[in-house]
Amino acid sequence: MNAHLDSTIDELDQARAQEYALLATLLARNPDADVLQRLALLGGDDSPLGVAHAALGAAASRACAETVRREYFDLFAGLGESGLMPYASFYLAGSLYGRPLERLREALPSLGIAKVSQSEPEDHAATICEIMSGLTGGAIPVPAGTDRDFFKTHVVSWIRVFFVDLEKSNATAFYAHVGKLGRVFIDIETEAYAFAN
Repeated sequence: MNAHLDSTIDELDQARAQEYALLATLLARNPDADVLQRLALLGGDDSPLGVAHAALGAAASRACAETVRREYFDLFAGLGESGLMPYASFYLAGSLYGRPLERLREALPSLGIAKVSQSEPEDHAATICEIMSGLTGGAIPVPAGTDRDFFKTHVVSWIRVFFVDLEKSNATAFYAHVGKLGRVFIDIETEAYAFAN
C-alpha cells in the first residue's frame, strides 16, 4: 500500500498512481480533443471503479472538446452558480488561503516538493492528486507510510466532498463523471488505508 525509498513499486501502486494522475490531469485543465479520444477508450468491469471508468469513457466518446472547455471554465474559472472551489482551504476553512494550505505548504519541503505554479494555491484538488500520484507510484521517493500519512492529513478530510459536489453539479455532462470516478476511487483508497492501519 505504500511507496517507499529504494523499493519496487507493485502493479497495484502503479494503478493507484495512474488513477491519481488521471484525476490530476482532468482537474488541472480541460481535456483537448486528443485526450477525449483516448478517454473514450476507457472501459471497465462490474466493480464500482470499473463502472465509473466505463461511464467516463462513454461521456468522453459523446463529448465535444469545446463543450468540455466551457464546462471546465464554468465549474472552475467562472463566477456562475454552478462553480466549484477545488481547494482544501475552501472545504475545510470556508475561505481560500486558510490554515489547510499553510499546513500543506509546511509539509511539502519534507517531501522534496517546491512550489512550481504561481497561478494556483497548492491545496488545489489537481495538485493534491498529483502529489498522491507521485507518492504512490514512486516518482516522489519517500519512506514507507508517507503516502498514508499525507492522505490522512491532507486528502481524506475534504476531497471526497469535493468529488461529490462535482458529481452533482448541474452544469456538467462530462465532469459529473469525473466527480463520480473521484468519489469511487477515494472511497476505495479510504477503505484500503483504514485496513492497512
